[in-house]
Amino acid sequence: MVSDIAIGLEHVGSTAVPGLAAKPVIDMDIIIPSRDVWPTIVRRLAGLGYEHRGEVGIADRDAFRAPGDQPSHHLYVCSSGSAALRNHIAFRDHLRGHPGDAAAYADLKLELADRFSDDRERYVEGKTAFVLSILARYTQPPESGSAELPQPRLEL
Repeated sequence: MVSDIAIGLEHVGSTAVPGLAAKPVIDMDIIIPSRDVWPTIVRRLAGLGYEHRGEVGIADRDAFRAPGDQPSHHLYVCSSGSAALRNHIAFRDHLRGHPGDAAAYADLKLELADRFSDDRERYVEGKTAFVLSILARYTQPPESGSAELPQPRLEL
């Protein structure tokens, strides 16, 4: 159980966008207040049968493989305010509010699924440029010399 540590849970990914073509796999982000609780969250999720996979290429967002007896889902843990969390939410919210972009993304996903049905890595790579083009609308370049990650500008 992590409800006493988590400060939120977000349904992200394609299944979070009504009408978007999606595999029957739910993507969820558990939001934690800071990296200080990381060891506890990893230990508790392991106790529930989740396998910690690490950042898998995305800073400040750890992936967990679900136990085999659970419905198919991807579980991530993100620190509050992290770029990974902001990007998940910005992309989801953009697609919810822009049906034309959602339709274009659905078409791309279907094309990639057909071309790379046996190669998940190439399928994901094929979506990257589209995702980054959307996220670019919500980010500002870091200040000159700044080592900080870009900050999304969410339109309300």
